[in-house]
Amino acid sequence: MAAVFQKFTMKSTVFLLLLAVLTCGLSQGNENDVEEVQVETLVQPETCSVLSRMGDTLKIHYTGRLLDGKVIDSSLSVDPLVVELGKRTVIAGLEQSLVGVCEGQKIKATIPSHLAYGKKGYPPTIPGDAVLEFEVEVVSLTQQTPWQKMVTDVLPLVCLALVPTLLGLVGLYLYNKANAEKPSKKKSKDKKIKKK
Repeated sequence: MAAVFQKFTMKSTVFLLLLAVLTCGLSQGNENDVEEVQVETLVQPETCSVLSRMGDTLKIHYTGRLLDGKVIDSSLSVDPLVVELGKRTVIAGLEQSLVGVCEGQKIKATIPSHLAYGKKGYPPTIPGDAVLEFEVEVVSLTQQTPWQKMVTDVLPLVCLALVPTLLGLVGLYLYNKANAEKPSKKKSKDKKIKKK
């Protein structure tokens, strides 16, 4: 009985070891897998006094490629693309890579699929789970003014507070109107008689 038990535990130990090795091998995945945006500066301007941040507006020229080098999109033959950071006008990974850049800077951003087009991709140009590379030149950078910041940050909160207030006032008006005493016809006639 002890020999059978030892043989069983030896087989299960070998099985568990093989399972562990296979699991570790699969979890390392492909070397092309990227978990977060990687940004490499290709050209840095001599002076960089203002860095971009959320709310700023950038004009950029870009070329997007798959990892195999196939170009998927480019703005080089048209006007620069206008991107307002925080408005989600471009894919999330590209927007992330544009925070902290300055006018005249050129970057290369490697964007993982979950921050680009995900599992579905964008057929037929971009396959599912595709890691993308974008070369971006920041043509101009316009910082958000305090007025714009107030309009984009404060105004929505004020409007959000006004909606329940207005609904409450309408409800109060309707409640008061429903509970107000309605003059009866008999009382109206009595008042007319007293006036004469």
